[in-house]
Amino acid sequence: MIEALLNTDYVVLLVALFLIIGVLTTKFSTRLGVPALVLFIMLGMVAGSDGLGIIYFDNASHAQIIGIIALVIILFEGGLSTKWTTIKPVAAPSLLLATVGVLITTVVVAVVAKLILDVTWLEGMLFGAIVGSTDAAAVFAVLKGQNIKSRLGATLEAESGTNDPMAMFLTLAFIDLIMLDQQGILSTIGAFFWQMGFGLAVGIAMGMLASWAINRINLDSGGLYPIFAISFALLTYSISSLLGGSGLLGVYVAALIIGNSDLTYRHTIFRFNEGFAWMMQILMFIILGLLVFPGQLFTLEVVLHGLLLSFTLIVVARPLAVFLSTIGFDFTWKEKTLLSWAGLRGAVPIVLATFPMIVGLDHAQMFFNVVFFVVLTSALIQGSTITPFAKKLGLTGPKKVTPLHSLELVSIGQANAEIIEYQVNEEASIVGQNLTEIEFPRDVLINAIIRDGELVTPYGETVIEANDILYILVSRTSMKELKKLLGETTSNK
Repeated sequence: MIEALLNTDYVVLLVALFLIIGVLTTKFSTRLGVPALVLFIMLGMVAGSDGLGIIYFDNASHAQIIGIIALVIILFEGGLSTKWTTIKPVAAPSLLLATVGVLITTVVVAVVAKLILDVTWLEGMLFGAIVGSTDAAAVFAVLKGQNIKSRLGATLEAESGTNDPMAMFLTLAFIDLIMLDQQGILSTIGAFFWQMGFGLAVGIAMGMLASWAINRINLDSGGLYPIFAISFALLTYSISSLLGGSGLLGVYVAALIIGNSDLTYRHTIFRFNEGFAWMMQILMFIILGLLVFPGQLFTLEVVLHGLLLSFTLIVVARPLAVFLSTIGFDFTWKEKTLLSWAGLRGAVPIVLATFPMIVGLDHAQMFFNVVFFVVLTSALIQGSTITPFAKKLGLTGPKKVTPLHSLELVSIGQANAEIIEYQVNEEASIVGQNLTEIEFPRDVLINAIIRDGELVTPYGETVIEANDILYILVSRTSMKELKKLLGETTSNK
């Protein structure tokens, strides 16, 4: 009993240390210009049996379960924070990149994998499928807060949020073909359309249901609403996957609908999911780092094969996929070049690489090691250079403005009021006007103004300046009218 308790306390201590180090790592990653996911993976590798020997972990099934749950949370947060008005203009090229682009990447990488790994064509296609998609966790983490032009950022985020289902479908399809060698091409195509179509339908239905439930069900505590929202993300994935659909696609679509709806406790839900997604990223990448053994990874054979395949992926396959998939769309060659360079690989290929290990395919361990090396090189080389490369190409936009946030004062069941935090941009119609000149809706009160880091007490003659942060008390009945005045739509966050 005492020994079991000590083991439990030891695990709790390790989790606490990993989270603390993981959070601090994000700060260092920004200064070093290295994506945080690389440092999380390194932390896991150092703590593993080939490193300090703190934790021995080699269970691919457990890693896969943790990875899938983490991907659901990360995709959900990414969908919540994506504005439909931003991605709508780039929906077509993003979907082509997420489907045709993944297929082109798979085929090109498969040819090289067949030659240098000495595997069959089906096994080469399997390897290509595993590394075929860009990674939502990596892309969301690298682009968050960056000032890359919104059109390009939206294309990358929409692509990474929707191409995981394609990669997972191809991976499972090629595993079935290798193991069973009897599934026809027509049935495979049929399965693809069923998975995508059903996943899309479930995502739309669950997104609408979740939005309705969040607004209509009066919970006793505001802190329950984020948990309520997360439960719909997990439910969406499970329903879609259990019935043969694409759970990951369903989650992203549901999150898009929820995030672009007018929600009660919106800010609470968004902030909770942002922190939760970071925690799941830390956990997932550390677990994946524990799963790999550096002694097997950094061998001459794996390094050479990994470098050749990384070169193929970054310099040949990804650009070819981008330039072919965006034919007919008005992307300049500079924009296509940046889209090509920003095709980050991350957790998804590593998670997918556990599938062959679980079913016991030949070369499964070799595939996992090489895939892991490809992900590391992609994250290190591409992830750390996206922003400087965008600046070099002249594809960075103006500094991102802090969006409208809703800070709930009290439970909706007790009062019908919110505090709005709003940063005034230079184009806002209220710039240069004093408070008495602005025709605010009824039940609206400016509580405070933050200007250049200093508190300004608002009076009737106080003039609004660009970049002021306003704290506004407003009744829910006047919310839409206030947002219209401030130049925000009800779908903005």
